[in-house]
Amino acid sequence: MPAITEGHVIDSVADALQFISYYHPRDFIRAMSAAWAAERSPAARNAMAQILVNSRMAAMGHRPICQDTGVANITARIGVRAQLDWDRPLQEIVDDAVRRAYRNDANPLRASVVADPFGRRRNTSDNAPAMLHVEMVAGTSVEFDVSAKGGGSENKTKFAVLNPSADVADWVVGTVEAMGAGWCPPGILGLGIGGSVDKAMVMAKQALNQPIDATELRTRGPATPEEELRLEIMDRVNALGIGAQGLGGITTVLDVKVCSFPTHAASLPVALVPNCAATRHVHFTLDGSGPARLVPPDLSDWPELDFRDAWKDARRVDLDRLTREQIASWRPGETLLLSGRLLTGRDAAHRRIEQMLAEGKPLPVSFRNRAIYYVGPVDPVGGEVVGPAGPTTSTRMDRYSDMMLETLGVSVMIGKAERGQETIEAIARNGAAYLVAVGGAAYLVSQAIREARVLGFEDLGMEAIHEFTVRDMPVTVAVDARGTSVHASGPRQWRMPPPRA
Repeated sequence: MPAITEGHVIDSVADALQFISYYHPRDFIRAMSAAWAAERSPAARNAMAQILVNSRMAAMGHRPICQDTGVANITARIGVRAQLDWDRPLQEIVDDAVRRAYRNDANPLRASVVADPFGRRRNTSDNAPAMLHVEMVAGTSVEFDVSAKGGGSENKTKFAVLNPSADVADWVVGTVEAMGAGWCPPGILGLGIGGSVDKAMVMAKQALNQPIDATELRTRGPATPEEELRLEIMDRVNALGIGAQGLGGITTVLDVKVCSFPTHAASLPVALVPNCAATRHVHFTLDGSGPARLVPPDLSDWPELDFRDAWKDARRVDLDRLTREQIASWRPGETLLLSGRLLTGRDAAHRRIEQMLAEGKPLPVSFRNRAIYYVGPVDPVGGEVVGPAGPTTSTRMDRYSDMMLETLGVSVMIGKAERGQETIEAIARNGAAYLVAVGGAAYLVSQAIREARVLGFEDLGMEAIHEFTVRDMPVTVAVDARGTSVHASGPRQWRMPPPRA
C-alpha cells in the first residue's frame, strides 16, 4: 500500500483552496438556479441573478467569487490503517498549503487572518493558520473537507443550550429572523444538535459540507427525525420573507443540514452556523496514489440569463454631480447604476479616522458630500484595475455613523445588510442614503471599477482608503433620505403565514 506523503497533502489542499475560490459546488449552482427561477420578488430575483452571473464569470476567469476569500476550514478524517509519510504535525503541513494557495501569483487570495486577536490584530499576510479538525476513522485513506468561510456569515453563528423539552425549530426560526442579512442569504444553515458545546459547534460547521439535497428529500419524504426537522425549519424560515440579501422574497435558505450526537440528560446544546451565497467547499480522498484530482463544474450547469434586463429602467447616478436633492428623490428598493468617483473604507480605516479626529490631526481626504463604499478588495492581477471587490457587512460601521455623516459630511454609504436603528435615524437626520451591493457578486462588481488609487492609510492594505472610479455599478436603495429601510419593508411584504405542521 503506497504512503500518503506531505507533498500529496500540500498539493491537494492548496489546489482545493484555489479551486473553491472560483468554483461553486455544482449542487449549489443548481439549487440557486432553481430558487432564481421560482423567485417572485423583483429585488431578490435581481440579486440572485447577479450571484449566478458572478459565479459563472468567476469560474471562467479563475478569480474569486467573493472578495472575502475566507478562513481555511479543514477537516481531515485519517484512516487508522493509512500509511502516512509525514514528519510534521498535520497543522504545519496544512498551513504550508494555505500559504501556497493564498499567495498564488495567478490568483492571489485576500489574507484575512489576524494574529493576537485581542491585541494588535496584526494580519498574518498569508491567511495561515488554518482551522483544522482531525478525526480517526476506519480505513486506509485520508479524507479531507476543505472550505473557505467568510467573516460575514461566520459572525452570525449562534449557540444555545436549550432545555431538553425545548423546540429546536422554534429556536432556529427565531434566531434566523433576528440575525439580519449580514450572512448574505440565500444560503445554507448548518445545525449541530447534542454532544457538548464544542462538539455541537464542530458538527454545525461540518454539516455545511454535506450535499444540497432538499428537493430530493422533499420528493421522497423524510425518513428520520433529523430529516423532518430539516424540512420544517426550511419551510418556516423561507416563510419569514427575508429573501435574497434581506431584500424580501420567498427563498432565504436553499437547504438546512443537521448533525446530531448523544448529549447529557440535562442539556440540549444547539449550534447554528450559516453559509452565505459564496458557499465554497470540496471533498477529496488521498490513498497514496498522488494528489487529489478535482473536477470543475461544467459551464452548462449555470443558467443562461442576462441580469441587465432588470437594469433597463434603473436610474443612472453621476456621483461627481450628486446633490442632496437628488438623494432625497431615491426610493427604497430602487435600482441605481452609479458612475463617477467614490471613496472606500471599512473597519480599520474608520477606527483610524476616529483616532485622528480625537488627536486633532488632518485627514488624508475630505469626505464631505462623497460616497463611501465598505469594501476590502482582492489584489489585482494582469490588467485588472482591482480584484474582486464586493461589499462587507455594514452593521460593523454603525458605531461610526455620526462621525461620518454629521462630522465629516458623507452623503452616501454603500455596503451590504441592514443598518441599526440609530444609524437609520442619523441617515434621515442628515438627508443621506444607504445603498447595498450584492454580497457574493464581488467579481461582477469589480468589472464596474475603471480606475483605483490609494488616497490614505496605505499601510492598512486592503483596508486602505481608495478612490474608485466606477461606471454603472449596480446598487439598491436600502435606506432612503427619510429613513425608510427596505430590510424592514421587503420582508414584511413577502412574509407568509407559518406552514401548518
